[in-house]
Amino acid sequence: MVATYEVFAIRYAHLERTARHNFLGGDEHDGPMPLDYYVWAIVNNERTILVDTGFDQDTARLRGRQIVRPVADGLGALGISPDRIEHIVISHMHYDHAGNHELFPRARYHVQDAEMAYCTGRCMADPDVGGVFDAPAVAAMIHKVFAGRVQFHDGDEEIAPGISVHKVGGHTRGMQIVRVATARGWVVLGSDTAHFYANLEPGRPFPILDNLPAYVEAQRTALRLASSPQHFIPGHDPLVLARYPGARAGLEGVARVDLDPEQRGTSA
Repeated sequence: MVATYEVFAIRYAHLERTARHNFLGGDEHDGPMPLDYYVWAIVNNERTILVDTGFDQDTARLRGRQIVRPVADGLGALGISPDRIEHIVISHMHYDHAGNHELFPRARYHVQDAEMAYCTGRCMADPDVGGVFDAPAVAAMIHKVFAGRVQFHDGDEEIAPGISVHKVGGHTRGMQIVRVATARGWVVLGSDTAHFYANLEPGRPFPILDNLPAYVEAQRTALRLASSPQHFIPGHDPLVLARYPGARAGLEGVARVDLDPEQRGTSA
């Protein structure tokens, strides 16, 4: 019997902007289309695994983002102590997915070989590419490599019963997604294989890419691994909080994506 998990989408930051910034080639209507920033906690009685680590207030200030609840506080609201987390999957090394290193002193980080080669290689000399990475966060991960706290993966691998990582590329060279067994089926935490549900529509990719054909194929892989389109969770869409039930009454900004979407908006 496969272990199953609760899966929490925890919003920690927000950015107001319009649709033309969220699609390759822009958007002729260009209405409001803000981004939310999440980390994800995968929890059962045996283990807690975090997917991505977000960024801190200094990075928010530098990049013009708004912290709505620091990552540590969001985890704490669920009774999760950051300094007790033992395993973290980094979907990719962009600044908004791989910061806050000091919060997790016990954690072992799961990263694709290709991603570490990418974020420490010649591409980072191009400001349009390297600018989406945070050099201190990359350096912090390198220090963790030397400290024996990084587990490298080359492709797809189960990291715990009912939890697997899958290398897909596209958005970055070593982009990986996470497949989780839940009571309602296989949930795929797609991270930035699609920032928004709307990026899954043909011809509407997000404009930050390493390889467009690989990006399109990554989405196909993610949807194939999920039990249904409603089991795919995008990386930055405010609709995640609108569609899925809250973690508990009175706690804003945290959704249970292991549960069925609520009737107020279930189409993906």
